[in-house]
Amino acid sequence: MNVTAAGQKRLVIVGATGMVGGYAIRYALDHPAVGRVTAIGRRKLGISHPKLDEVLHRDFADCSALAQALSGRDAAIFCLGAYTGAVPDIELRTVTVDYPIEFARVLRDSSPDAAFSFLSGSGADPTGRSRMAFARYKGEAEKALLAAGFPRVYIFRPAYIYPVEPRKEPNFSYRLLRVIYPAFRVLFPNQVIRADDLARAMVDIAVRGAAEPGGLILENRDIRAMVKSLRPPNGGIQ
Repeated sequence: MNVTAAGQKRLVIVGATGMVGGYAIRYALDHPAVGRVTAIGRRKLGISHPKLDEVLHRDFADCSALAQALSGRDAAIFCLGAYTGAVPDIELRTVTVDYPIEFARVLRDSSPDAAFSFLSGSGADPTGRSRMAFARYKGEAEKALLAAGFPRVYIFRPAYIYPVEPRKEPNFSYRLLRVIYPAFRVLFPNQVIRADDLARAMVDIAVRGAAEPGGLILENRDIRAMVKSLRPPNGGIQ
């Protein structure tokens, strides 16, 4: 039964088959303040949960068909993305810019009061002057989302995201970073964030909201501080 208790949140997660999105879906399903979770993606998650609804959607260039699924939602966590070098530049821009903007358009029409958590990246440049395509594209998406009219938009700009669980790394740089991570996190703690911690922060702020409406940009240091506040007193950031 699609029932939500009074006061519980109804979330949408896009990109739940990815690294961060996978943790976000698990954390959201376990969160006592979350009543329903709608996962939207191109393939099945392969999990079952009484709070979970799955919607398969192939073409994020047109999200019009998602209008009903996005109606009455309290927040969305958008984790869909692509790695630089893993796809052609034109596809990188499509996934990084066009997809979140199109999704936000339909969500805004269907749930105008929803909050929006967006997975961006360190160095994102809304001015468009960066020499790095990834930074320009993420900045362009950020700028559009902040102007989309949502009451609350949370932009997350993580630096290196540590996968936590073994996976096939997308390129040599990520393979190297995984190997040196133990030393890297000691020497440069504000340049790393665990994937599960990042997901936890993205879900938590969407659920509880910030003190003031509007846009909030969270750099890696800010995300780590959020995670620390969510941990038990004897916890710690790895």
